[in-house]
Amino acid sequence: MLTGNDQAIANYRCRESPPLVAVIGHSMSTFSMQMAHLLGLYRYPQLLHYFKKVRVKLSNKREVFFNENGDPPAVYDIVNWQQTLEGVIKLVKVGSYDTAASSEDIFSVNSSLVHWPRGGHVVPLSVCSKSCPPGFRKVARRGEPICCFQCTPCAQGEISNQTDSVDCTKCPWDMWPNTQKDQCVPKAVDYLSYEEPLGMALASTSVSSSVIPVSILSLFVHYKNTPIVRATNYTLSCVLLISLSLCFLSSLAFIGYPQTEKCLLRQAAFGMVFTICVSCILAKTIMVVFAFMATRPGSNLKKWTNPRVSYMIINVCSFLQLILCIVWLSRSPPFTQYNTQTQPDLIIVECNENSATAFWFMLGYLGLLATTSFVVAFFARRLPDSFNEAKFITFSMLAFLSVWVSYIPASLSARGKYTVAMEIFAIQSSSWALVVCMFAPKCFIIVFRPDMNSKEHLMGKSKTLK
Repeated sequence: MLTGNDQAIANYRCRESPPLVAVIGHSMSTFSMQMAHLLGLYRYPQLLHYFKKVRVKLSNKREVFFNENGDPPAVYDIVNWQQTLEGVIKLVKVGSYDTAASSEDIFSVNSSLVHWPRGGHVVPLSVCSKSCPPGFRKVARRGEPICCFQCTPCAQGEISNQTDSVDCTKCPWDMWPNTQKDQCVPKAVDYLSYEEPLGMALASTSVSSSVIPVSILSLFVHYKNTPIVRATNYTLSCVLLISLSLCFLSSLAFIGYPQTEKCLLRQAAFGMVFTICVSCILAKTIMVVFAFMATRPGSNLKKWTNPRVSYMIINVCSFLQLILCIVWLSRSPPFTQYNTQTQPDLIIVECNENSATAFWFMLGYLGLLATTSFVVAFFARRLPDSFNEAKFITFSMLAFLSVWVSYIPASLSARGKYTVAMEIFAIQSSSWALVVCMFAPKCFIIVFRPDMNSKEHLMGKSKTLK
């Protein structure tokens, strides 16, 4: 048909150029398919139009028919290449694929007849890699068949709970994978609590430290008529000692579960009591300067040495901080926050200050008062006075500022509950700096050197300074 060397007599019709009715293919589909593809290139038609209506029942009870495209039902033998003992390869039928059969019998294989090259009748694995256990996912190897893959652990925060998982599943925000990464478990909740050693130590230090200013206050009340107590402005010293005791106690508001009410008030309370402390020290410093300048001939500053001036300084400075705190709490109030970004495997419960600007304004205002006190006290440290507090104020403000300047980088580098612990440490350290620098020398004289607690000694000290 293709070469034209021999004249094909189709259907035994001897007329010239008889019409081709059909081509009977080989019984083996391997050859028939090749022949069909080859003849199809030359547009030779497997049937004529009327063959589409043919339905023939064979002796084996199989029915042969043609569909609307002239194609018979697809029937294929599934064969297995098997080598005999003599080394001859033979094709053994092990099943069939018959589209004319019932749905459950279209594809059938007798696996007991299949002989595998290396394993006999044992079916070899269809993959070149071992199965991936839970906690891993399959990743295809570049340049290799799809059945070849490698097992990659699930990424952080993801799990897979099935063998040979293609993808990993991300855990909910409040859960985290276990060690095997095959299931999500609730995250641990972390905050600075009273039960843990760090919180317990800070709380006990805060309470015990608050007793010290109260003890000093009782000592001052007992010796309020002595020269050294009167020379240090008894009323301002009492207010300062009460404020220092509250400063120590204010750190307790930072320990424990960060409830909304605690978050709302703890920074404001800390800011207010420290403002009162620093305002008292500023008032003491200014009063020392006014007292010295009022002794100069022709000075009209004597009216400014009135105790009411010191109270006015405290009230004005504290009032400005109060206004700042009220604006902060009303406009951008702090709130409780569940932080899962700092440590993904933990839920860090913390207070969000809401407005970092307001928080740093509050600290900045404290720093301004402390700096002002330091500068004024520094220049007044050599003033001739019966008991010049300026030098003690200079040391106390220097220590106070050093603590809070160190706190800024430390707080920015700390994370979670350690940020809170750093602020508590700064509160207690700066409070201790004020207690020691302002009151330790006075208490030493009152308790251990009562002979120095006299007007004559103070006046004598004044002459020595001159």
